[in-house]
Amino acid sequence: MNWRRLSGQRIEEPILTAVEKTLIRERNAGHKLKVCIGSDSQVRGGVVEYATVIVFLREKKGGFMFICNDKSHKRMTIKERMIREVAKSVEVAYSLCDLLDRYDIALEVHADINTDPNFQSNVALKEAMGYILGMGFEFKAKPDAFASSYCADKVV
Repeated sequence: MNWRRLSGQRIEEPILTAVEKTLIRERNAGHKLKVCIGSDSQVRGGVVEYATVIVFLREKKGGFMFICNDKSHKRMTIKERMIREVAKSVEVAYSLCDLLDRYDIALEVHADINTDPNFQSNVALKEAMGYILGMGFEFKAKPDAFASSYCADKVV
């Protein structure tokens, strides 16, 4: 996976190393952090474009994010696409959870899935919630899932 900052600057080191350095830097600066992970996707011309973000929230002091984009040429239903977004977020969360536990950093996994049944994405709500909670992570859906609904949405 190729990660970058919002500025476009590539993160050359492994993401685990970059996150640990970030946690240390932010702790040394006196910031209390929470990490939120989310993904979003868009279909453009038969290609599904994904963005996964790691959002670092500084308590009462803003935040910043690391971004990973990728594409898929596989045709899929809306439900499959929503579950794939969640799978991308869970994969990143799982890779970081031991590190975040070591530094006592709260973690949330956000799903770009609407809790209102009038929206298409709602077809995947139960499965996504079960997947995230079953992996032991805190789950947020729209309208509280800003990491996926706003952050990832802006960079997909």
